Amino acid sequence: MKKILTAIFLFSTLLLSAQNQTNKVEKQMFKASLLITPGVEYEVGVSENATLDFRLGTGLAYVKSNNDEDYGVFLTFEGAYRYYYNFEKRANKGKNTSGNSANYLAMTTYIAHGDPILGDLDTDIDYVGQVGPVWGFQRTYNSGFNLGLELGVGYAFNDNDQSMAPIVNFRLGWAFGK
Repeated sequence: MKKILTAIFLFSTLLLSAQNQTNKVEKQMFKASLLITPGVEYEVGVSENATLDFRLGTGLAYVKSNNDEDYGVFLTFEGAYRYYYNFEKRANKGKNTSGNSANYLAMTTYIAHGDPILGDLDTDIDYVGQVGPVWGFQRTYNSGFNLGLELGVGYAFNDNDQSMAPIVNFRLGWAFGK
C-alpha cells in the first residue's frame, strides 16, 4: 500500500509540475506584424499568468460623413497589462499554449500623433489616446505565425474632446523568441 501511495504521489507531482510548465506565459516574445497595421511588439512575462505588452506601430482610422470618406494611417504607441486566464483549460484539451496562446483580460492604452503619415484624413488635433479594459486572445503557431484580437470599450481623448469609444485591435504577424 505504501508503494502505491508513493507512486501516486510521485505521478501527481510530475503531472502537476508538467502542467505548470505549460501553463506559464513566455518570459519574453518579440512580434512583428506586417499586414493591416504594421508594427513591432515586445511582450514580457511579469508573473505566471500576466505580461506587459508594448507596441510601436501604426493605426488606421476611417471616417465616413455624408458622402465624404477619409482615411489616415497614424503612428501609435500601445501598452497593456494582460492577464491570461485559460492556459490550463487549453492544455487539458491538448491545445497549444506556447507563445502565450490563450485568452486574456487586459487594461490597454494607446496614444497616436494627430496628423496621419498616409491618407487624406484631415484632423485639427495634436494627439489622440484611449485607455480601457479589453477581452482578447492570442494564438501563436509552430511556424511562428501569430494572430490576435482585442475587443473592449474605453475612454478616448484628444486635445479638443473626450468620449467613450470601442476598442478593436486585430493583428496578423510573426513571433520570434518564444
